[in-house]
Amino acid sequence: MLSAFVIGYLVVSIAIGLLASLRVHNSRDFVSAGRSLPLSIVTATMFATWFGSESVLGAPPTFLQEGIGGIVSDPIGAAFCLIFAGMFFARALYRRNMLTIGDFFREKYGREAEVIASTAIMLSYLGWVSAQLIALGVVFSSLSQGAISHDQGIMIGAAIVVFYTMFGGMWSVAITSFVQMLVIIISLLIIAWFVSDKAGGAMVIVEHARAAGKFEGFWPEWNLAAVLAFVGAFVTLALGSIPQQDVFQRMNSSKTENIAVAGSILGGVGYLVFCMVPIFLTYAAVVLDPAMVSRVIAEDAQQILPTFIQTDLPLIMQVLFFGALLSAIMSTASGTLLAPSTVFTENLLKPLLKQQTDQQFLWMLRAIVMLFGMLITWFAVRSDASIFEMVENAYKVTLVAAFVPLTAGIYWKNANRIGALASMVAGMTVWLALEVIAPEGICPPQLAGLGAAIVAMLLGSWWSRAAKC
Repeated sequence: MLSAFVIGYLVVSIAIGLLASLRVHNSRDFVSAGRSLPLSIVTATMFATWFGSESVLGAPPTFLQEGIGGIVSDPIGAAFCLIFAGMFFARALYRRNMLTIGDFFREKYGREAEVIASTAIMLSYLGWVSAQLIALGVVFSSLSQGAISHDQGIMIGAAIVVFYTMFGGMWSVAITSFVQMLVIIISLLIIAWFVSDKAGGAMVIVEHARAAGKFEGFWPEWNLAAVLAFVGAFVTLALGSIPQQDVFQRMNSSKTENIAVAGSILGGVGYLVFCMVPIFLTYAAVVLDPAMVSRVIAEDAQQILPTFIQTDLPLIMQVLFFGALLSAIMSTASGTLLAPSTVFTENLLKPLLKQQTDQQFLWMLRAIVMLFGMLITWFAVRSDASIFEMVENAYKVTLVAAFVPLTAGIYWKNANRIGALASMVAGMTVWLALEVIAPEGICPPQLAGLGAAIVAMLLGSWWSRAAKC
């Protein structure tokens, strides 16, 4: 019965995505929905793309094991990424009317910077999209009670997402994300109300978590290692996610620059608030079924919430949950699949192929979506990292390689090509070296890489200007 409902929901999602594809007439429609999206859709795409598998399956068990201090990067850092992007980057980027974030690096710093930044951005998506496909594998395997293996589930999920994203591009992503956002919010709120009533009230669950010390330890101890670890965890997503194509793509699809700003901020606030619902539900499992939690957490903590829903709640709640979970995963997977495919096609492949018509470019975009989907599927099947780890690690690349040149290019008039290239090389070199030499050192490798990128940008830009004088 549950499987039938899920299959029906998947069919409806595919149909919505394909209907949205009828609006795609050229490459700009495919990449940025013709820059015509209203505030409601932009907010929905920001929220739904961010609210993925890590929000439902990754962050809640992390909170369970580490308390509020364990979710500094996601959802807290991730939410502030959207807020910061809206406040400080949306207007400047929207006014440039570019197709990709990689175009900014070409226009500001030249072809070399475009290639380095675009490659870093594209590679960063391997972890994030893979995390969504792994989550789909978990869902399909769980629903079929093992009849569908985890790897088979990954392949089935990938095929569905690739199918409607390949034809509809940003239009399909936008419309399906809006529908999926409604499913997520309505379903999880109903489940939260039901679970609260079953536990004797929401405050019973909250008070249990408080008594267990889960709300303590957000701020780090006052020593260098703890402070640096806290800052490193926060900035990885809060800053590392800003120079990303999916964030830029949603801002750039807005009807006006004011919508780009407001949609990003509202999406970030909504994400931060609503991420507390899956955390609340997961902790409710501790209150209502502690024996199950103890058993599952020893095997795979990511399965706590799905197991709780399937064993302790009635069928209608299971339908609502898995509908919400699939919505969360698919909305994120489709958006994050489109983003690197667009960057690769526009910034790495297109310059090598001269005299293309717009229709040829459009079909090339679709082909790359399919090929990138196959690559991600292979990567997801081979990975043994947790969903939370994969998402967190994805943004270290863009934090050290792209954030500083992007920010300096907008806000510092002296930023130039030499400074940007020095920043990218220094940031990635220091980060990768420390990941090998001292991954658990006092200073997190990605934070040291960010510091190196800042210093190199300043010194490189000043040196090149002085040399010209």
